Amino acid sequence: MKKVSRSAAFLSLALLSAAPPADSPAIAGYSLESSRVERDWEAKFRAIPNQQNLRDYMQRLSARPHHVGSAYDKDNAEWMLAKFKEWGLDAKIETFDVLFPSPKERALELIEPTRFTARLQEPAVAEDPTSNQHAEQLPTYNAYSIDGDVTAPLVYVNYGIPEDYEQLDRMGISVKGAIVIARYGASWRGIKVKVAGEHGALGCIIYSDPRDDGYYQGEVFPKGPYRPKDGVQRGSVMDMPVYPGDPLTPGVGASPGAKRLALKDATTITKIPVLPISHADAQPLLAALGGRTVPENWRGALPFTYHVGPGPAKVHLKVQANWDTKKLYNVIVKIPGVTFPDEWIIRGNHHDGWVNGADDPISGAVAVMEELRALSLLLKQGWKPKRTIVYCLWDGEEEGLLGSTEWAEEHSAELRRVGVVYINSDSNGRGFLQMGGSHTLEKFMNGVARDIEDPEKKISVWKRAQLQRISHPADRDDARKRADLRMGALGSGSDFTAFLDHLGIASLNIGYGGEGGGGVYHSVYDDFYWYTHFGDTDFAYGRALAQTGGTAVLRLANAELLPYEFSDFTDTLKKYVEEIQKLARDRRDAILERNKQLDEGFFAAIDNPSEKLLPPPREEVPPYLNFAPIENGMAALNRTADHYERVLADAAANGGAALARAQLKAVNEKLIQIERALTLSDGLPNRPWFKHQIYAPGFYTGYGVKTIPAVRESIEQKQWREADEQIVRVGKMLENTGEHIEAAASELERAVK
Repeated sequence: MKKVSRSAAFLSLALLSAAPPADSPAIAGYSLESSRVERDWEAKFRAIPNQQNLRDYMQRLSARPHHVGSAYDKDNAEWMLAKFKEWGLDAKIETFDVLFPSPKERALELIEPTRFTARLQEPAVAEDPTSNQHAEQLPTYNAYSIDGDVTAPLVYVNYGIPEDYEQLDRMGISVKGAIVIARYGASWRGIKVKVAGEHGALGCIIYSDPRDDGYYQGEVFPKGPYRPKDGVQRGSVMDMPVYPGDPLTPGVGASPGAKRLALKDATTITKIPVLPISHADAQPLLAALGGRTVPENWRGALPFTYHVGPGPAKVHLKVQANWDTKKLYNVIVKIPGVTFPDEWIIRGNHHDGWVNGADDPISGAVAVMEELRALSLLLKQGWKPKRTIVYCLWDGEEEGLLGSTEWAEEHSAELRRVGVVYINSDSNGRGFLQMGGSHTLEKFMNGVARDIEDPEKKISVWKRAQLQRISHPADRDDARKRADLRMGALGSGSDFTAFLDHLGIASLNIGYGGEGGGGVYHSVYDDFYWYTHFGDTDFAYGRALAQTGGTAVLRLANAELLPYEFSDFTDTLKKYVEEIQKLARDRRDAILERNKQLDEGFFAAIDNPSEKLLPPPREEVPPYLNFAPIENGMAALNRTADHYERVLADAAANGGAALARAQLKAVNEKLIQIERALTLSDGLPNRPWFKHQIYAPGFYTGYGVKTIPAVRESIEQKQWREADEQIVRVGKMLENTGEHIEAAASELERAVK
């Protein structure tokens, strides 16, 4: 009884200390009075998340390997479901049947000039109690590699990105008929395989060089956090920039009755076989290479001189998979809205891992669980959300965003109608708040960040993030002078992709990090032992993530007026337009300069002044691109954004009394459609699944974003006619978006009069 009383007293003190000041300003989208109520509930919410709970959840969820299709993956989903029901929440599991290849046979051998057989496995570490669960661990492999058995000379291609092949061309080296070896980094792994195949390679090997991911960075596991010599990065090589999700059901949910493609027609499976290896296995292969010494910026940290090849190294690579269909388990929790049940705030994090996955993804998933526990306690205290809240613990993310994509495709018609915002997280660690997403939500997310306390520095996480940016010269002026911290644009690589890029639902991606050393990504060593020794060891930043994500959910769910905002959006969009205009000028100038040098019979050695390089071929000079359609679209956007801001300022005057009395449902319905207006139904050139015209993963970057992608990539790929066409399309899209903002402004003006 004493224990209970002391706990209650402690909670009361915590709530008092967390209570907002009486003179706190109104929250965006709220009247002053409703802000006071909202801040009271938020303070109660932020006092609830418990670090010991986060630790306990992680220890349970990461106790065994839990990749999609595994027994423990299903067990985890069912355990979470039981927890959510125990907390009094409406929860269910939704399943999908997806293509998931797992290794049947893997082989990698150096057969000339000496013989070496790669181990292709990660040994257990005595200090790490779960690293020895070999029977349940997925072997080291790349999912969605095509089967293949090839023997060929080896060529080192640095990171294996398009620029590296341009360098090889200048060096007079072809990879046609060869097997390439690329180091992880600089781009997503699937791009390395795609580009190698486009250049005629027969196979691809990807290894973790210690310069990027190992002893060059710091002490290796188990002494430190970095990747040991036998550590291997598993990962999908699905061609996700074409479309993510189940390769056999593009655009539709992979439910039992779905029409499926034949395996041979699945365009997101690689065209050549690929295998990931450790730097211990890579070292004999690279050491056996001859030929030219690599350029300086191609050199890793292994103890020998790096050569490009081809030869005398010759390797044999064999990959064969079980091309099985597996069931995945999404755990879905719904808290119905009492006022606007058909407006959904969606929050998600995946629960599947490549192996034990404590950092990726359980560090984020446990924060989401603790958010749900806190919301369940608020519900018992009488809190009710105006809008419906949907929490999703996704399965199959690691293999290609399977669970979130299939769910979004299955429910696409409904989600286009009711989806307000999707808030994603993934891995989480010690450090600074990292936030990216739709710039219509930038001001909103800055507001949330100002109200969360950093557990280490005891200042707001917004202030700490600002100070970090001020410490970097490139970001200093912007961070000091701009009212809001800029959010990064989203490409792909996590579960926001289907919501933002395919459905046009405004999205956020949040998490903490930047202070820990990461070196066990997608390996057997990403487990509870590693995380509690080298990650967020006391789960303080796990608690901060729960506070941040939950506050954003609460604030969106109960806003009288949805807090989309367009001045930050147009400011950022202006930068993107200026970037593509500069890109076009720079590309044209570079071609003119190269052609001039060729006309004068001059070319310079690049990176290796002592070695003669082949000159590039003479190129056709591109035309001047007419950016007037985009400039006109931007002008329309700026006018309507300014109008909306004026109306909003009037509505928020006098404590937002107009917001309190107005009927805002029609306004909110129009605001929701503004992100949809940034999409086009036929999507991007050659990849119609991606419909958003401002954000998309790059065709040759994978995860990395390309803003205004249709225009930017046309210029990068020197498709000048297509660039002209896309400028017109994007310009019209911007004008249409301006019309949607104007409609929202006019509706708000009517509502608050």
